[in-house]
Amino acid sequence: MAYSQERKAAVLAKMLPPNNMPLGRLAKEEGISVVTLSKWRAEARAKGQFLPDTNAGPEGWTSADKLAAVIETASLNEAELSEYCRSRGLYPEQIRVWREACARANDWDRVASRQIVRETKDANKRIQQLERELARKEKALAVSASPSPMVLLLDYLPKFQGMRLSMSLCMC
Repeated sequence: MAYSQERKAAVLAKMLPPNNMPLGRLAKEEGISVVTLSKWRAEARAKGQFLPDTNAGPEGWTSADKLAAVIETASLNEAELSEYCRSRGLYPEQIRVWREACARANDWDRVASRQIVRETKDANKRIQQLERELARKEKALAVSASPSPMVLLLDYLPKFQGMRLSMSLCMC
């Protein structure tokens, strides 16, 4: 069934804040299927129209809807912003928070790169520390594995004893 553009626009207006009429109730009142209403809302969103989900409060809006609200209100003065917010069931403070979030969203790469540099620096420090510790332990192991002077003395003791014995025979 084909609907006129005027009727479609009137039904879409009922989906907008402050009405935010649920699709099921709107379908019953208007005699239009929920599927058709969902399709109309999706088409309107694709064209850039601001249509948040019915039961979603301002915190439940999609990022695209919040961005659209920020863009729409960017050039408004305080009185116009208040009127805009009243007509959509928002508070001006919510728009300000969304605007700040949009501004911070573009700084993520700078913050992320700083964090990566810091983590890399910390990792390199840890690697150097571990390498020094490994070298120290390898050196200690090498020293402990090599024969000590006492072991060498014990190896040569029989030879020395034989020499002492022969020396003592010569002295007699």
